[in-house]
Amino acid sequence: MDRLWAPWRMEYIKGPKSEGCIFCDLPDPAGDRERLILRRGKAAYVMMNRYPYSNGHLMVAPYAHLGQIELIDREVRLEMFDLVDECVRALKAKFDPQGFNVGINLGQVAGAGVLDHVHIHVVPRWNGDTNFMTVVGELRVISEHILNTYDQLVGEFKAGEGN
Repeated sequence: MDRLWAPWRMEYIKGPKSEGCIFCDLPDPAGDRERLILRRGKAAYVMMNRYPYSNGHLMVAPYAHLGQIELIDREVRLEMFDLVDECVRALKAKFDPQGFNVGINLGQVAGAGVLDHVHIHVVPRWNGDTNFMTVVGELRVISEHILNTYDQLVGEFKAGEGN
């Protein structure tokens, strides 16, 4: 197995932890550079990940402290994805990545480091860069046949058609 060396993350692992939520601690905009906030929107904003998986690892978060995606208003979700679009465009213009990982980790078992404040990761990727999922990079364990999973989910999607 290849190794992912990220010694700068020791500061995060061993360093002091903030008492509050990193996504709610938003000082005066004059401190945006220090807080790594790149863009403030009406209901959401973009910040750089202080402990990135690759250069340019960004996060989009709502101002509202909400830990479940279904609690976020439609307008806020739309703004968040507009900001994701801005992130992708900006990263393409400056770093010319060959791809992106865009995702939301919901819950501790899904890898969420901050459980109570939903946020979207935008991670630029280049051919041959380190895979931030090295733990499972060579193997996927799927405990249910894909068609069984499909059969369980398909009714949920059809119920929402036309809405």
